[in-house]
Amino acid sequence: MGIIWSLIVGAIIGVIAGAITGKGGSMGWIANIIAGLVGSALGQALLGSWGPSLAGMALVPSIIGAVILVAVVSFFLSRSN
Repeated sequence: MGIIWSLIVGAIIGVIAGAITGKGGSMGWIANIIAGLVGSALGQALLGSWGPSLAGMALVPSIIGAVILVAVVSFFLSRSN
């Protein structure tokens, strides 16, 4: 059940990051989950594990990391077109 919970929280973090950056409509569920999980790792590596936590992910640093990840990826994808 732990992996399922992590995937759900990762998807929610990815959806929030997509909504903040305005790129949520172009991302599918898989991309949201990946953005949430990778963004969570990035945010916690850069900012630490503070604030409320779900499924082992500190929510505030995770959302900030996911926003950074989505913004950087969308920047590079838009430049290649």
